[in-house]
Amino acid sequence: MFSSVGRKKIAGQATFLFIDIVVLGLSTHVNRFQSFFYVADLFPLVLSIISLVLVVLLLTLDLALDNSYTGRPQTEIGVFGVLSIFWLAFNAFSTSRWRAIPFQCNSIPSDFLDERDWCKSLQALKSFVWINFLICLGIALFTLRYSITQYRRGNKHIFQMPLSRYRPEGSEFLQFEKLT
Repeated sequence: MFSSVGRKKIAGQATFLFIDIVVLGLSTHVNRFQSFFYVADLFPLVLSIISLVLVVLLLTLDLALDNSYTGRPQTEIGVFGVLSIFWLAFNAFSTSRWRAIPFQCNSIPSDFLDERDWCKSLQALKSFVWINFLICLGIALFTLRYSITQYRRGNKHIFQMPLSRYRPEGSEFLQFEKLT
């Protein structure tokens, strides 16, 4: 049913969704401590919800429909490209706002256990928002590179079908013949 590149695409999107759910959980924990007050803390929460809805919608339509336009490379490159720009911008803003928070959360006195827990959650959130950005950017760049490579090899039909069902014309091993 799915091609080998389609299985890799779905695995990449599933990885993105997993990290996005981790970001959603951590940002919810961080925001509940601050009563949803600080914008720097709200950006990861809102963006993870938007990303979750968009990618689940893309993945669901791609799995449900045989010729889904949302599964085509040009759509996925656009969606993940725009998402990676938003993740980069909001991560840069949030990270700059969080710079005053100590990196070593154990330096917070033991009398403030809730604050220490919040600090550790925020440090984890800082890491995961950047991992989420890298995965999103990686999906966009790998899809772009693969699509352009296949198009230049004469497989012009790559932009006319979902990437999950794309099979290059001829053998999949033709790419290795050019190396010898």
